[in-house]
Amino acid sequence: MEGSLTARDRVGIQDFVLLDAYTSETAFMDNLRKRFNENLIYTYIGTLLVSVNPYKELGIYTKKQMDIYMGVNFFELPPHIFALADNVYRTMISETNNHFILISGESGAGKTEASKKVLQFYAVCCPSTRLLDNVRDRLLLSNPVLEAFGNAKTLKNDNSSQFGKYMDIQFDHQGAAVGGHILSYLLEKSRVVHQNHGERNFHIFYQLVEGGEDELLRWLGLERNCQKYRYLIQGECAKVSSINDKSDWKTVQKALTIIEFSEKDIEHLFAIIASVLHLGNVHFEASAHGYATLNSSAELLGIPSNILQEGLTHRKIEAKAEEVLSPFTAEHAKYARDALAKAIYGRTFTWLVNKINESLVNKDSTRKTVIGLLDIYGFEVFDVNSFEQFCINFCNEKLQQLFIQLTLKSEQEEYEMEGIEWEPVPYFNNKIICDLVEEKHRGIISILDEECLRPGEATDFTFLEKLEEKMCGHPHFVTHKLADQKTRKTLERGDFRLLHYAGEVTYSVVGKFHLIHKFKNCLLLFKVMRQSKNSIIQHCFHTIEPDGKKRPETVATQFKSSLAGLTEILMTKDPWYVRCLKPNHCKQPDRFDDVMVRHQVKYLGLMEHLRVRRAGFAYRRRYEIFLKRYKALCPDTWPHWKGTPAEGVQRLIKHLGYKPDEYKMGRTKIFIRHPRTLFATEDAFEICKHELGKAPATSDKRRLPFPEGVVMILTCWRGLQARRERERRAWAVKVIKKFIKGFMNRNQPVSMDNSDYLAFVRQSYLTRLKDNLPKSVLDKTIWLTPPPIMQEVFHILINPLLLKPSQIYFQLQIKALTSDIFKGRKENYPQSVCQPFHCIYIMFVSLAWETYVISHSTQYSVPVIKYDRNGFRPRFRQLIFTQAAAYLVEEAKIKQRVNYSSLKGVSVSDLSDNFLILHVTCDDTKQKVGVLLTEIDCLLYLTRMHYTYTELLSFCSVRFDIQPGKEGFVDFKSSSESMVYRAKNGHLMVVSPHNPMHTT
Repeated sequence: MEGSLTARDRVGIQDFVLLDAYTSETAFMDNLRKRFNENLIYTYIGTLLVSVNPYKELGIYTKKQMDIYMGVNFFELPPHIFALADNVYRTMISETNNHFILISGESGAGKTEASKKVLQFYAVCCPSTRLLDNVRDRLLLSNPVLEAFGNAKTLKNDNSSQFGKYMDIQFDHQGAAVGGHILSYLLEKSRVVHQNHGERNFHIFYQLVEGGEDELLRWLGLERNCQKYRYLIQGECAKVSSINDKSDWKTVQKALTIIEFSEKDIEHLFAIIASVLHLGNVHFEASAHGYATLNSSAELLGIPSNILQEGLTHRKIEAKAEEVLSPFTAEHAKYARDALAKAIYGRTFTWLVNKINESLVNKDSTRKTVIGLLDIYGFEVFDVNSFEQFCINFCNEKLQQLFIQLTLKSEQEEYEMEGIEWEPVPYFNNKIICDLVEEKHRGIISILDEECLRPGEATDFTFLEKLEEKMCGHPHFVTHKLADQKTRKTLERGDFRLLHYAGEVTYSVVGKFHLIHKFKNCLLLFKVMRQSKNSIIQHCFHTIEPDGKKRPETVATQFKSSLAGLTEILMTKDPWYVRCLKPNHCKQPDRFDDVMVRHQVKYLGLMEHLRVRRAGFAYRRRYEIFLKRYKALCPDTWPHWKGTPAEGVQRLIKHLGYKPDEYKMGRTKIFIRHPRTLFATEDAFEICKHELGKAPATSDKRRLPFPEGVVMILTCWRGLQARRERERRAWAVKVIKKFIKGFMNRNQPVSMDNSDYLAFVRQSYLTRLKDNLPKSVLDKTIWLTPPPIMQEVFHILINPLLLKPSQIYFQLQIKALTSDIFKGRKENYPQSVCQPFHCIYIMFVSLAWETYVISHSTQYSVPVIKYDRNGFRPRFRQLIFTQAAAYLVEEAKIKQRVNYSSLKGVSVSDLSDNFLILHVTCDDTKQKVGVLLTEIDCLLYLTRMHYTYTELLSFCSVRFDIQPGKEGFVDFKSSSESMVYRAKNGHLMVVSPHNPMHTT
């Protein structure tokens, strides 16, 4: 704040607390608009950060920006999300207490991006070790997974969060991130089965269909066409230009691996996602015998198809000891299908969050401090408001109550600590609305519970009648029946209206709000799901059905419980706030819609927060900070004040002429009531800075020819130069001493005393050698004489050049033959050219091996990995070529012998792998690798594949097959990483970098 007060005329006020007309909504909007037009999207209200989505890149989130805001006073630099994140972090470290950052706003206002920026800032600023980097990576990579399963394209935002998220980041005493925990709530499950025009289902469905591997899609029974699935095309926008589903699919796969999801978990997870798509395509005819079959969905869910079909098409009625199946109508069957799809997806999402939490758990039991990130829906008002909007708005109502309570509490505590009398602040207490929704036995949720659980035929309208009976006369509740004549015209018979703190919202119990029938039918379907063989489904549904004694929870009750738990968590932490605003509905940069922004300012409670934050005083600073900034304004405090900071501030403001009603002196801070007082002080300071630069410095003995400001600058600069010179000389002395000591110990073994000197000697010799290479490289006598430390290197350099001509010719022959075979046909051949050829390339792991190689006249040898017949397990072997046969040896024991006459062929792929496949024909079945590989008798991986293949040609004549061979044995494909594993189809999968998949 202090560093930019003088720019207020151009860029507006950086802190709304400094507005003179702080109660004027018009003044608030004018300041917000002025800053937005200057691409200044952040503004403070005290420590609350207001953010306006610019809908364009501003270049303000770079590593350089993070460094600028790291460790800087909160108000020293312009407002920024990094400033808030840094201040929260440093406060947590210094005070050793827990904090949370609440991020709220409409869909598309930038909440998700704001939470990402906070996480990225902590990833950079926190201490780093290998273990901590692992935790950091999991925290960051949990985002793309949760976005894939919980975000969707909506009319307001292409990546809109459809669930609320609270993330705890746990730090140790040094400030390092050591763990985390995620709490999710209110996933919009209705999106699974229905999307409005212009919207999409959750991202993961499209990522699977568009980006999933062909083999995976075949196993899941899916086609690479979103138009084939009813749950994906209702919004008629399966393709979105701003979303790359294929790329996002790869990101999610990588993230799942790093978060340590097992292969089985991933397999079951995508089986569930595919089963939801298949369920959406199940149709039901009006005929009593015309129900569709469920083979594909049932198989993926691990449930017998006849049982699942029965669960979807019949209702089970229990009467004492008898059970009767009553068939659904086609309409009821469709509803049961959609209800099941939503339940499966919703509970799978909960399982996914819990699984991520397992990977983020901090195993250290010592006390940790926590920073929480709460990303929550903003207040929502649509033409037709359903149960989801009711829950969202109730959540905002509760958080607004908590927000005011915590803000008032923190303000009151600060005033009490400073010994200043608290002045009551008028604000709207929305406890009356919260009680209307959640009060025990009388609230809307309690009435909804009763209707869901009571016996008999409960309907949406019986629920509405109960509301009218219990809420009659409540000032914040009205229905068509209870309204006056004028209001009745704006309400349908199935509507009820609540007067929230942010305004009136009308909710409809018809069509989208009905939970009565939903809840009762879902309990029946859950019985079926408990029979699943899918481990995730079992985990999600095995405790759902009530035992007859325990009262089951409805959706509304579950949400109320989770919200109560969240509120309890937040009450134990110090709050920080980010309010996100969207400037227009069209996502257009540089467009500021006053009406739309004003509406958001109202329901986000920004004006109320401003009134509470002012609480009579616009500015408060510790005495030390205030005196340090403004001490030049008073001759008594400039340049040095000898007394206490409080006394210095008192002397300063007396000189400035502050009136008694303009300020208060607390125990550690000064409180200034009006912004105009602060602005006058700041303007005086700006003038004073120039005067200080012009005024000459004086002393008792003489008058200096330079202004005092210039003298101070010269003094600081000369001091800096002197310190740099001292450091340079100290470094020079240290280096000279080290080299003298190194020279004295130059003939000793390498140690701390001579390592630097010997390194210099080596570098010096190689530099001289570069400029003095002999004309005849084979003449050893004319080379520069190496120093003692370089003798070994010299021999390594010279020996290959001193080979006999016949040896050189042999190596060149091998190189030329290898080039003829592989050049242009094998991707990694260029990398093998620089490798020298060795006839025997063997790692002697035992004396027995060395003896064996020498005694059998080995012509060529190389270490290999052989993949056996049972599950392709790797076995470490030595491949040895003699004149008679090839051997695979382990610890001097022959594991397999291959006569050259029995070689039918040798195959390699054209990719960057190093696999060599020997095709052997023999009558001895013991030498065969097994049924899985049929004629492939020896599957080998070796690092020197090119020369090994070429050497093999010198012993026998075999067929070279560079093209893909018979399918079904070994599959080759390309990816970003190299790996070898057994695929689900039983084949060995060899993954190498670069081109598309090949098989051989």
